[in-house]
Amino acid sequence: MATSVSREEQLTLNGTVPEPHTKKLTDLPTELLEYILCFPALKHVDVCNVSCCCKRLHDVCHGSGKVWGNQYKLRWPRLQRFYRQNESCDWLREYKTRHRVGIQIRRTVESISKRFFTEVPCVGQVLGDSFAEIESLGMPGHFCEDELLFILNSDKRKNLTLKYYAKKILYFLRQQNILRSLKSFLEQPAEQQLALEGAVLVDQYCNPLADVTLDSISLQLDEIREKVKKMLRIKNPSHPSLRALPGDRVLEDLELQRQVLCALNTVLYEQLQYKGNECDYYNPLNSYIHQVLLRRTGIPISLSVLYMTLAWRLGVQLEPVNFPNHFLLRWSQRPRGQDIYDFVYIDAFGKGKQLTAKECEYLIGHQVTADYYSSISTTEVLLRMVGNLLNIGKRGEGNEKSYQLLRDSLDLYLTINPDNVQYLLLQARLYFHLGIWPEKVLDILQHIQALDPSQHGAVGYLVQHTLEHIQHKKHPVTPEVKRRGAPEHLEVQYSVGLIMKHKRSGYNCVIYGWDPKCTMSQEWITTMRVHQLSSGANQPFYNVLVQDGTCRYAAQENLEPHSSPLEIGHPEVGRYFSEFAETHYVANEELQTRYPEDTGETLGAVQELYHRLSPAPESQTEAAAAAARNSH
Repeated sequence: MATSVSREEQLTLNGTVPEPHTKKLTDLPTELLEYILCFPALKHVDVCNVSCCCKRLHDVCHGSGKVWGNQYKLRWPRLQRFYRQNESCDWLREYKTRHRVGIQIRRTVESISKRFFTEVPCVGQVLGDSFAEIESLGMPGHFCEDELLFILNSDKRKNLTLKYYAKKILYFLRQQNILRSLKSFLEQPAEQQLALEGAVLVDQYCNPLADVTLDSISLQLDEIREKVKKMLRIKNPSHPSLRALPGDRVLEDLELQRQVLCALNTVLYEQLQYKGNECDYYNPLNSYIHQVLLRRTGIPISLSVLYMTLAWRLGVQLEPVNFPNHFLLRWSQRPRGQDIYDFVYIDAFGKGKQLTAKECEYLIGHQVTADYYSSISTTEVLLRMVGNLLNIGKRGEGNEKSYQLLRDSLDLYLTINPDNVQYLLLQARLYFHLGIWPEKVLDILQHIQALDPSQHGAVGYLVQHTLEHIQHKKHPVTPEVKRRGAPEHLEVQYSVGLIMKHKRSGYNCVIYGWDPKCTMSQEWITTMRVHQLSSGANQPFYNVLVQDGTCRYAAQENLEPHSSPLEIGHPEVGRYFSEFAETHYVANEELQTRYPEDTGETLGAVQELYHRLSPAPESQTEAAAAAARNSH
């Protein structure tokens, strides 16, 4: 019987060893190749190189496939929320676009310091031109924001100047988006405007860098509502509010409504310990819904918005009342009640206490007309809420925080009521006073003149001086360069970047500028009692950023190097310094231009003060010395 012999056996019989059959990488199934090319260690450059090897690998790495999708998700994980799961997308195109946006944003941010740096802090500075420049690039907004967040979340102690301006730009871009949302909200029919949504928009605009969303606020209110339902179930197991109420259905039975409000008061004020903030009434946090929920305290209007929303979700309709000095809610006791005595008034600030019309007057100590008991629209609620923030901003101490609050609340108020001449004029004066955005000041003044020609005097004065400011910007003064070797600077002991302690006040600070003698006015010198110092005004004075967020001008005899250098948590640190180097701050390029010899002086000082006790690593010292040499 004949036996079949394989080719390999025949070759063996003939004394020839068969060649082993080898598989190439490209012979692997596509799914396995994708799995290999999605390995986290591979970067986009590796994928590009692989795809250039042959047609087979080029096809595996096609733009819409898993490989580039994986690269995109690994590099920019925050952007995943903008895509639906398993969404078909040209990931290579998205990758290229996001990469280009990142390069452009970084270039723009890096250029801002050179264009806008001033040695003296400009409180409330607006970099309007640069913001408009970024918007005009026409790049996807979520890509811009993601790159700015990437910059902000990089090494905490480095790239401080880049982070400083990235934060300002992110603040501006988010505010512009929120303003657009607010305008859309105001265009809705009045009956569709919910007070909670409007209050959240106000909160978001004043806190654009915080993670505040309507969804997150609603979820927290849903949790409180469930606690109220649990309380209701104990009192009345068959209460209709325990079932899901369809749409806008309101309970008609007054006793059932009373049970809801009773349970709401118990949960809100007894279990959860919400209360009116009498001790710190004028703190702006009392007006921000996310802070009211977090701190469980607020002012009448913010607590009323929460109370009214919770009651509505449980089937009880309450109406906002613009009562003077004390915001209230009203609860109708009769169908379609009209008379002020047809309502019970609820004081959400006073633990949900129910009041008669007469008792409301006891809250403020005087009588009011019936008009003040009327219900108001959501728009009017927002105007009062923003008006409270405006008043807090006016009461501020003239620092960065109070000016920012004043600007933000003016922006909001004029978005809601754009033709209010009083606040338009205040906005123009504020911007003029801060020396910012002169072109916008002229637009505001033109609008005021069209609305009220009687304001001609005030408008004319501001127009004249704003035009002078614009001309001055076109011919900037060359900043003074201060060299330590100059004869008039020989008494200056300290240098920019040194971390100091004030001998008398005890505050910690960092030096960002100095003068050989006090340059303040005689009035300031008298007010600050400079003449009582041993050397008076005839000694070096230093511009310092203080840990508490203030900027001060301190005499040399009152300062000493800090024994244990620490980071100074001042919002303006990034304007002047690029890095915190454990013992001191490193001046950025712009500040080094003003004080070209201070970098070396600072390095020498910290070496003498601190490194003899704990020497720095050789590489760090050499890098610092090289930086000092380059600055000269």
